[in-house]
Parts: sequence; C-alpha cells; structure tokens
Amino acid sequence: MSSQFVLFYIGFIKVTVFDLLDIFVVSVILYKLYLFIRGSRAAQMFVGLVLILIVSFLTRLFNMSAMTWIFDNLKTVWTIAFVIIFQPELRRMLIFIGQSRLIRYFVKVSSSKAFDEIVKAAIELSNRRYGGLIVVTRDMGIKAITETGIQIQAEVTSPLICSIFNPKSPLHDGALIIKNDVIEAAKCILPLSHDTNIESHLGTRHRAAVGLAEESDAVVIIVSEETGKVSIAKEGRLILDLDKDGLRNVLYNSFKMEPQPDAVTA
Repeated sequence: MSSQFVLFYIGFIKVTVFDLLDIFVVSVILYKLYLFIRGSRAAQMFVGLVLILIVSFLTRLFNMSAMTWIFDNLKTVWTIAFVIIFQPELRRMLIFIGQSRLIRYFVKVSSSKAFDEIVKAAIELSNRRYGGLIVVTRDMGIKAITETGIQIQAEVTSPLICSIFNPKSPLHDGALIIKNDVIEAAKCILPLSHDTNIESHLGTRHRAAVGLAEESDAVVIIVSEETGKVSIAKEGRLILDLDKDGLRNVLYNSFKMEPQPDAVTA
C-alpha cells in the first residue's frame, strides 16, 4: 500500500486511513446493533460478545499464540451459539432491513378500507368492553399461527370482527388473523412473550401480542376486556392506551401509508 495512506505506526504496525475507516464502520454497526436490541434479553449477551471479540483482537495484536489458538478453535461454536442466542433479534433485524419502500411497492398490503374497518371494530370493541386480539400481517408469513385457528377467509368488516369477539361467540377466545383485505382465521393461538419489562398488570392478551410481535413483523391490536383500552404491539414493543386517531396513525404508519381524509369514523 502506498505510504501516502499511512497515518502513523504502532510499533511495526502501520495504521492507514482505511484502517481508521474500517474501525469506524465496525463501531457504527456494533452501536446500531446494540440500539436495536437494547432493552431486550439479548442486550447483556451482546455486550459480552463484543468483549470477547475485543479480547480476540488483542490476542492477535500482541501475538499471544495460545490464546489465539483457543479463539480460532472456538469460532465454529461461537457462530452456532450466536445464531441460536440471537435468533429473535436476527429475525427482527432482517425484517427491518427488508421493510424498504422499494420492496413494499411490489408487495400487496391491506387497503385503506380494511384499515378503517379494523379501527372502527377496535373502537366498537372498546366501547362494548369486549376483549379483542387482532393480528394484521405484513411481509412475514405466520402460517403456523394461522393454522392453529379456525379458517374463515372473509372480507374485513367491522360488524364481522365485532361478532367474532362477542363473548357469546365460540370464536372469541384467541386471535383474529388478517392478511391483505381478508380475515384468514380466528381463535388462533399466539406465543407468549417472556419479556420481564412488560407491566405486571397487563394480561395474557398483551403478552401474546408482544410474543408474536417479537417473532414476526405483524402488527397486533389489543383491546382490554377489563378496561376497554386499545393498544398495539409491534416490533416487540407495546404502544399503550391509543384513541381512535392514535390507533389509525400507528396502523397506517406501520404499513408506510397515509390515512385517508374520508376514512370511516367510529
């Protein structure tokens, strides 16, 4: 490499402009990854992994043969452990990367009419104090979840959603799955989240909603049977106590769409 790129020496090691650029890029990537998983169970494990990588780098830098040999032989084990430990976070990260406007241009999502019917139904459920769990899928398929319920394949309408969550309905217990403009299934079983940060007064519906939001890119609307409050779970987090406008805005923004001015009101 030309000497004009060499900035300084550390012993016999040349430090070039590209070395500093490389360190900067890696630092930014690690920082962004930490921000992405901050607050999750994997955050502390991520910090530990970074420390291990730093120690591995230092052993090579100072030519510590024995330690270098140990780290080299543990590479395969660490790779497998990394994929297993950070599986939910890796899935969410890949989903996040894939959610670009260009990709969504080619992917059909629910229409504004379906969104307005969902919002109208959620507010009606809230007013009636009917518990509800409505899953609106995005890019990632959740066929395994859909198959746990009763197949419906019906148009998304507020009266149908409200009738399904009527306490006297045999389908009210469980989640409703909506894909594009179609109610695919009802009475579906969602995985429960084990996140200890979820407030203790929140019930099983909220934990089930967060559980699915941790494992997929779906947007999950929760209506509390006890309080009538409406919340949303997305990207592993809860957005609590939404009114009609807040619910519409979060739902539309999740699909990179603008709310229509002539939307159906509840």
